[in-house]
Amino acid sequence: MTDTGSAAVDYALLERQLEGLIADEPDFMANAANFAALLFHELPDVNWVGFYWLRDDVLVLGSFQGLPACTRIPMGRGVCGTAAAQRETQLVDDVHAFPGHIACDAASESEIVVPLVAGDRLLGVLDIDSPRRARFDARDRDGLEALAQRLLARATP
Repeated sequence: MTDTGSAAVDYALLERQLEGLIADEPDFMANAANFAALLFHELPDVNWVGFYWLRDDVLVLGSFQGLPACTRIPMGRGVCGTAAAQRETQLVDDVHAFPGHIACDAASESEIVVPLVAGDRLLGVLDIDSPRRARFDARDRDGLEALAQRLLARATP
C-alpha cells in the first residue's frame, strides 16, 4: 500500500521547488499561480488548490487548479472564511461536519486553509481540498504554513 498522506510529502523539496519558481519573478500573482500549480501536482490526494484574496471584506477567487470554484466567500463563512476571520489555519478532517461548509466540489471530503498574513495585514487564504477524509494533519499544516511564508516573503500584492 502506498502512503498518500502527509508522510509521503517532502516539504523541504517543495520549498526548494517553490524558491526556484519564484526567485527571479517579482510579480506576486504570477508566483501565486505557479505555487498553486506546484502544490496541485506534487501533493497526493488533492482535488483543488488555490487562493482567495481579501477584497473589501470578502474573499475573492484567485489563481487555482481544479474544478471551477465559488467566486466569493464572506468573512467568517465556511472553512476559508473562518480561517481568514480567525487568522488561523483550519485543518478539517470531514468538511461535511464543518458548520457552514461551502461545497464547491462535491468530491471534497477534507480541507486545509492557511491564512496569508503579511505583517498585520490579511491578504487572503491558501485553500486545499482532498477527496479523502482526514487527508491533512499537523505535518501538512506546518509544511504549508512555511511554504506560504516563503511566498509572502518574496513580494506583496
